[in-house]
Amino acid sequence: MNKQRHIAENFKVGALLSIVGGYLDTYTYISRGGVFANAQTGNIVLMGLRLTDGEFREAVRYLIPILSFIFGVMAIELIKSRFNDDPKVHWHQLTLVIEMAVLTFVGFIPEGNNDVANVLVSLTCAMQVEGFRRLNGNAYATTMCTGNLRSGSESLYNYLRTKEKAEMHRSAQYFGIIGIFIIGAALGAVVTRVLGTRAVFLCLAGQLITLLILKSNDSEPVD
Repeated sequence: MNKQRHIAENFKVGALLSIVGGYLDTYTYISRGGVFANAQTGNIVLMGLRLTDGEFREAVRYLIPILSFIFGVMAIELIKSRFNDDPKVHWHQLTLVIEMAVLTFVGFIPEGNNDVANVLVSLTCAMQVEGFRRLNGNAYATTMCTGNLRSGSESLYNYLRTKEKAEMHRSAQYFGIIGIFIIGAALGAVVTRVLGTRAVFLCLAGQLITLLILKSNDSEPVD
């Protein structure tokens, strides 16, 4: 008997959002002053380095996206509490619409206002990682790889120990998401070097396709 799960847990959704996640990381790093949109651990380390060097103004540049990320997570929790039982508007879809609107605005922000752009991109990444947290029933992330790498390695070990196909399938999904994230990062690097700050508009295509998938069906069977 197949277990019914929300279509937001579909691998296609995870793949599309992972492309967007990897893309945005290289986009902000290349065109928005060397700041990571998703990898707040990287920003925390860089902030610490700036603090030890006495570069307090530079340290604040890394603190801003960190605080924005926190706000984004809290915003999603607020949206879920308000729309979780709403029959007309599903909070997953509303989350994507808000992200698309924010990133559209980011595309028109000039390089002189990179701090503002980084705040908004970090906000959308936080909304994505908090809003889309499960892949076929398993916890994962579309905006960073460390947790996925740990889970994929654990499942691979479990498969080698027990030979259970479910563990192999789970491991393949995690490593697949990581590979797709890398593809998104590479794509972001290539496009951003050509289009500069306007390269963020390409993310809208991935988010739009994801939104259409979510609207196509409320739930689907998953093995």
